[in-house]
Amino acid sequence: METAPPPPVTTRGRRARRRPVVPRAEGSATVFTVLRRMRAPLITLIVIFFVSVLGLSLIPGVDAQGQPARLSLFDAFYVMSYTATTIGFGEIPFAFSYAQRMWTTATIYLTVVGWAYAIGSLLALVQDRAFRQALALRHVSRKVTRLREPFLLVAGYGQAGEDLGASLDALGRRFTVVDISETRIDALEIATYRGDVPGIVGDARDPHVLGVAGLGHPWCEGVLALTGDDEANLAVTMAAALLRPELPVVSRTTSPMVAERMAGFGSPTVVNPFDRFGDHLRLALRTPASYQLMTWLESGPGAEITPRGKAPAPGRWVVCGYGRFGRHFAADLRAEGLEVTTVDPSPEEEPTIVGDAADLDVIRSADLAGAVGLVAGTDNDTTNLSLIAEARRINPGLFVAARQNQPADAALFAAMEVDALLVPTEVVAHDAYARLSTPLLWRFLRELPGQSDEWSAGVVDRLLDACGTHLEALWKVRLTPDDAPALHPRLSRGGFRLADLLRDPADRDRTLLAVPLLVLRRGEALLTPDGDLELEPGDELLFAGRAAVHREVEATLFIDGVADYLVTGHRVPSSWIWRKLSRSAPTPDAAAAS
Repeated sequence: METAPPPPVTTRGRRARRRPVVPRAEGSATVFTVLRRMRAPLITLIVIFFVSVLGLSLIPGVDAQGQPARLSLFDAFYVMSYTATTIGFGEIPFAFSYAQRMWTTATIYLTVVGWAYAIGSLLALVQDRAFRQALALRHVSRKVTRLREPFLLVAGYGQAGEDLGASLDALGRRFTVVDISETRIDALEIATYRGDVPGIVGDARDPHVLGVAGLGHPWCEGVLALTGDDEANLAVTMAAALLRPELPVVSRTTSPMVAERMAGFGSPTVVNPFDRFGDHLRLALRTPASYQLMTWLESGPGAEITPRGKAPAPGRWVVCGYGRFGRHFAADLRAEGLEVTTVDPSPEEEPTIVGDAADLDVIRSADLAGAVGLVAGTDNDTTNLSLIAEARRINPGLFVAARQNQPADAALFAAMEVDALLVPTEVVAHDAYARLSTPLLWRFLRELPGQSDEWSAGVVDRLLDACGTHLEALWKVRLTPDDAPALHPRLSRGGFRLADLLRDPADRDRTLLAVPLLVLRRGEALLTPDGDLELEPGDELLFAGRAAVHREVEATLFIDGVADYLVTGHRVPSSWIWRKLSRSAPTPDAAAAS
C-alpha cells in the first residue's frame, strides 16, 4: 500500500500548491439549521414571556397589611418562570389580587399555546431530512476524525462495495463508506462487521463529502471508486489524484474512454469487469486448474473452492449480446484463434446474425448444435437464462458462459450450473481485494497465468490440505529487523531455510501446515518455493493457512532463541543471564574427563 508520492505538478514554471482536504463545518451547519428552523418558535416564546412578566409587574395588588403594592420585575420574572414552565409553586411574595390572578390565568393558556407551537416545530425539525443529514454528517465526521489506524475510503456501497467490505473486515482492515443511497447506508449500519464502519450519505463527486469520509485523514491509505456511475468514479479518481496524490486508487469502469480519462490523473488501478472476466475465461479455456486457483484466492477468506471445470474442445463459439461486453469477449475469443458467431438486434454493432437473442428462431439460426461454447451476455437476466435453457436443450455438452446483471438472480444462475458466470460486481470486488489486501497476493496472481495447469493443480491440492474446502487466512511475513526482530540476527548468519520457518516452535519435528505461495526477493517473485530455499534478510513471504499456524510462525519471528532451536535442535536460553550461565557451564564430556 505504500507508494512514493509523484513529483509536484508545475504550471508555467511555478510549483503548484496542493490545497488540503477540508470538509465543511458540519457542527456549524447543524447549529444554523436549528436556529433557522426554530427562530420563529423561540421568538414567540420570548415575546410571550416578556409580555407576561411586564404585565404582572404593572398590575396592582395588595400586601399582607392590605396596602396597594406591585410586584418587582424580579418577583414577576420568578413567578412567571415557574408558571410558564408548568411547574407551579404559589402566589408570592403575597396573595394575588383578582386582577393579577386573571392575568396569570391568561398567561398560562398563552404559554401553553406557545409551547405547543415550539414543540411542534421541534418535532418537525427532527423529522426534517436536511436536519437528519446534518446530524449524521457531524456524527460520521467525529467517528472518522477519531480513527487512529489505517483505513480505506470506499465510494459506493453497492454489491461490489458490500462484497469487498466483508472481505476487508475478515482481514481486520478498517474502511469508511460514501454512498448516495440512504438505504444502503442504513444497511451498512446494521451489517455484522467486527469494527464500526463510518458511512455517510452523499454524492461521492463532492470533494467535501470525500473529506468528511476521511480523504484528508493522515491514516487514509487508499481510495476505491466502486459506484455504478462511471462519471462518479472518474470524479473520485480526480479528487484523490489532485488532493492526495500519494494514495493508491482503485476505480471501476466499463468504458475504455473513461478508463483513458482516469489514467490522466496519476496512476490509478482501473478495473474493467468485462476485460477481467475475458482474461479469466481465456485462462479457464487454457488451464482450468489455474482458473480455479485464481478465483479461489481472489474470493477472500472463507470462500469455498469452486469445482474445476473442463476446457471445451477447440471450435466455434456463439456470443449473444454484442454490446460493450460482447465485443470485449468476442475479441478475447478471437485472440485465442477461435471462430466466433455474434448475435445482436442492432445492425450498427456489425454482428454475424442480426436479431433478438430471445427469439428462438434467431438462436436456432446460430447453429448451436455445431458450436462448442455459448456466451449469454445480454443485459437482461431473463433473456440470458432462456438462452442457457434453449442451448442446453439443443446441445447438452455446450460450454456455457453467462452474464448475471442483478444480484437477486444469483440463485437462478446457480441452479442453471453454468460453466463460467460473470457477475460484474463480484469481479470488481475480487480484483480490488487482491490488489489492496496485500500486494504480494496481487503479484502472485499476476504470475499465475504463466504457470502450467499441473503446477496449479498441485497448489490447489496443497491448499486443500492446509485449509480444507474453505480458504483460510492469507498472511505475509517480512524478514526485517522491525517485523522479525528475533529471527533477523539468525538470518544474517545464514543457513536458515524456509522449512525451518515452518517448524513448530514447541516441537521442531512437527511441520506446520501452511502453504508458502510466494517469496519476493529484491523485486523478483519466487512462486511456491520449496523448503530448501535459504531465507535472506529483507525477504517478503506470502502464506496461506489457518490463523493458529500464523501465530506459531510469529513466535519464531519475535521470541529469542526459537530460531536457533529450530535449526540446531538445542534450546537456547532467552534471557541474557541464562545465556551467560549456559556458556560458562562445563559440558558433560568435559565434566567426565575431569
